[in-house]
Amino acid sequence: PARGARPAEPPGRRLEIVATRFSFSPREIRAAEGERLTLAIRSTDFMHGFAIPELKLRIDTQPGKTVELVLPALRAGRYACLCDNFCGEGHDQMVAMLLVGAATPGINSG
Repeated sequence: PARGARPAEPPGRRLEIVATRFSFSPREIRAAEGERLTLAIRSTDFMHGFAIPELKLRIDTQPGKTVELVLPALRAGRYACLCDNFCGEGHDQMVAMLLVGAATPGINSG
């Protein structure tokens, strides 16, 4: 490699999330503290938003397409993931939780 060049950081884990009125699947995402994640979010029916307000991250989805949201190395905690584009009567129930801790990373549907 060139002088002063650093090897690229590993891309981290890629997780698929499906947005459908009025839910995200999976509803619970688990990650280890310090882990880097890429969320691949696909909408089946509407231009949903996917926002993690505490991390100041958000992205819009488009029906039938996948968009990617790269998360930085995360601190331990619970982060609400919300649809922030009004999608109808059940919009306020469209929430997933990102749970970051020392436990083994994985995804649980719920």
